[in-house]
Amino acid sequence: MEEKSIRSQLEVILFACGEPVESSKIATVLDISIKEAEEELDKLDREYEEQGRGLQVLRLAGRYQLATRKEYSPLIKAVMEAKKDTPLSNAAMEVLTIIAYNQPVSKSFVSNVRGVESGNLVNSLVEKELLEEAGRLDVPGKPVAYKTTDNFLRCFGIEGLDELEPLPTHEITGGEDDETADSILTEDPPAEPETDADFSDGDDYEE
Repeated sequence: MEEKSIRSQLEVILFACGEPVESSKIATVLDISIKEAEEELDKLDREYEEQGRGLQVLRLAGRYQLATRKEYSPLIKAVMEAKKDTPLSNAAMEVLTIIAYNQPVSKSFVSNVRGVESGNLVNSLVEKELLEEAGRLDVPGKPVAYKTTDNFLRCFGIEGLDELEPLPTHEITGGEDDETADSILTEDPPAEPETDADFSDGDDYEE
């Protein structure tokens, strides 16, 4: 295998994983020796440096990770702050409302209530520090649960969740309506929701 091809594959692996990866695992995937994998990783890092790239390959106790260079930290911070300050779209507000009134709940619960896949919207609200993980639910699959944060309270000018405006109620009687109400309140949705065609409503961010 050509050196350039190996380094391209190493770059893809590190980028896709995000987290530090053991050199032994990389070697196994590429069917090369650990020594060769580590040598090529070092070459990839030198290549980034020689070309003045903004990326580097970090070595962390036998593991490797693709990361940005320290000198670009202010730029990254500025971009992330701008991302957090982007106004919420109607779709994001809908997701936030569902979680605020039913927390802690999983992404599948939110998707089930909305009728469309909402995982990316939940991730966006986590990035904006309006939502956070709240452990795992005691249901099949042990999905991650989400709840609102203290920042949520500050942004909406309330001291606690008990200050949220009560939701409008209506009487449901008999038959299919009862079943629909039950399905909305369960953490095991009856069917996979359709794809949300409006993830980018406003300026929402996706994974």
